[in-house]
Amino acid sequence: MSKTIKELFDLTGKTAIVTGGSRGIGKEMAEGLAEAGANLMLCARRENWLNETIAEFREKGFTVEGVLADVAKPEDVQKVVDETASKFGKVDILINNAGISWGAMPEEMPLDQWQKVLDVNLTGCFLMAQACAKEMLKQNSGS
Repeated sequence: MSKTIKELFDLTGKTAIVTGGSRGIGKEMAEGLAEAGANLMLCARRENWLNETIAEFREKGFTVEGVLADVAKPEDVQKVVDETASKFGKVDILINNAGISWGAMPEEMPLDQWQKVLDVNLTGCFLMAQACAKEMLKQNSGS
């Protein structure tokens, strides 16, 4: 007999932050974590998409919160971690999914737009990992 996701990968009592969690791959990863029992903190830049996903997940019975954040901004990153720790008591899992693209061929991409891509896709991942690591070290657990 086949086992469910929850039986195979039980995350009951764990709390996951998913950046870019309101749509696409981030939303799908968040749903998988919730199906396995995790509490979710979704962060996204677009309020309407974030609110729609939160409502959809709550209808499915998932424990989910959300925060508007730009992962390229250190103050937004800290807000995500602080709100997660405040609402759920801890941070166990980070899914560093947020990312952007410019939609142009590299030879046509303006340098300022390339910098925005780096700020979100590279610096944002670093900032989230750094902030979550500090929280996880205080807890003596997390991944």
